[in-house]
Amino acid sequence: MPQFHSVSLADAAAHALLTEYFCSPELAFRQSHGTYHPTYPVAEQFVPPRGVFLVVLDGQAGDDSGGAYVGCGGIRRLDTAESEPVCFEVKHLWIQPRARGRGWGRMLLAELESRARDLGVAETVLDTNASLSTAEALYHSSGYTSIPSYNDNPNATHWYRKRLSTNSYSPPVRP
Repeated sequence: MPQFHSVSLADAAAHALLTEYFCSPELAFRQSHGTYHPTYPVAEQFVPPRGVFLVVLDGQAGDDSGGAYVGCGGIRRLDTAESEPVCFEVKHLWIQPRARGRGWGRMLLAELESRARDLGVAETVLDTNASLSTAEALYHSSGYTSIPSYNDNPNATHWYRKRLSTNSYSPPVRP
């Protein structure tokens, strides 16, 4: 089972995973979906109570360190009007190719949603690119619904929202 660790974006594991994510072949969008423009996230946006950034530890990797970091993802608060409910955005949800197919992306998404609930969040939003069809399938099957664009992300072609409830998946242990 994966373990999820909350870390600073300055953490070596977070930095290495984000760098690998930004360089991953799946982000080399097909010409029809535009060119990917990486933007390293602002660390302060992923610190409670404004957000959180998680790394995924594969405790079964078998190396001397007790495992290997194989994924990451975060949530950050969006600036909204005082009259609107608090909303967080899911960002940089990624699992290394060698660790895919185990359901860990779904577990990471559920853990991020749980952390958002813990911070009093009523809904989460996210954006993605049409070329990332596996990610889109994950979001649809996790209860996200299509919405109009809420940002000016040049990499996004689709935007989604999920209203969070208190009855949901119970994620693995939090360190």
